[in-house]
Amino acid sequence: MSNKMVEHQLKIVGNQLGIVGLECNLFLNKNSLPSFQHEDSKVDSNYLEKILSSLRRITVYCEDAQEVCEKILSGQFHKATAENTLHKIYHRCIAEFFSPKNDAWYENSRAAYTGNQAITFYKAVPSTVQDLFSSLEKVFQQMREELEYYETDYSTKQMQQYKQ
Repeated sequence: MSNKMVEHQLKIVGNQLGIVGLECNLFLNKNSLPSFQHEDSKVDSNYLEKILSSLRRITVYCEDAQEVCEKILSGQFHKATAENTLHKIYHRCIAEFFSPKNDAWYENSRAAYTGNQAITFYKAVPSTVQDLFSSLEKVFQQMREELEYYETDYSTKQMQQYKQ
């Protein structure tokens, strides 16, 4: 991939990470467990804690990655550094969203065929949580599509280097 293409992808992904960080922070600063219980008294507090914990982790990962993108773009552009950063974003931010470490939710792979939301919760969640994840899923899906081809190309290149 050319320097310009990698630089362009880094800009796009950096902007998308900024959107995710902003949306998550607004949500986390505005909402709390008591507000969710007020919205829906049947909600499982322990399960919601798990969701919020994963959401905080994703927010930190995305904010850190956005800062790295900005730093790379502000100085002398190094393609190898940018490629490595995009690789890490794919595996750390995007993978964490679609498959969180604590299994607070999962991706329904069949949803892409039906046009439904891919993120599925194990238990009922308040509509505000559902709405946030619906919004975030669109951004993460765009990032994943942007980086999927690139990720395959990068991994192939790394394996070829390793074999030499």
